[in-house]
Amino acid sequence: MSETTAPLAATDSPSTPAGGRRARIALRSLQVILALFYGVASALPKLIAHPSAAEAFDTIGWGSVGMYTIGVLELAGAVALLVPVLQSAAAIALGALMVGAFVVQVTVFGGQNAATPLILLVPLALIAWTRRESNAGLLRLARRWV
Repeated sequence: MSETTAPLAATDSPSTPAGGRRARIALRSLQVILALFYGVASALPKLIAHPSAAEAFDTIGWGSVGMYTIGVLELAGAVALLVPVLQSAAAIALGALMVGAFVVQVTVFGGQNAATPLILLVPLALIAWTRRESNAGLLRLARRWV
């Protein structure tokens, strides 16, 4: 289908510029890529107790409990990045994990690989900011449960 015959998304209208639609697609693609990264490349080694992850957490002094906890948090964040009502909160939470990872990399590992969490903070901040309207929906849901 061409752009002129493609069905409009719920937020698209005939007056919506094509650049806005492309930006939303690019942002959603970024969310999927980050979710795959956090779920597969980051959480999975921790959850299967890969020797490299186990060794790193032993060096930190957190052992297997810390490793599994961080793995579960990363996996939950990866899934939440794909849920519209949770996407901004997930990006904020994963960003907080990355700040912690940066601190650990600098203090425990002497700065080795410290750039990785900082680099990941940039797209997470972009997602948190551009998807911030989802926080209102999350708050409405939370109020219903209280």
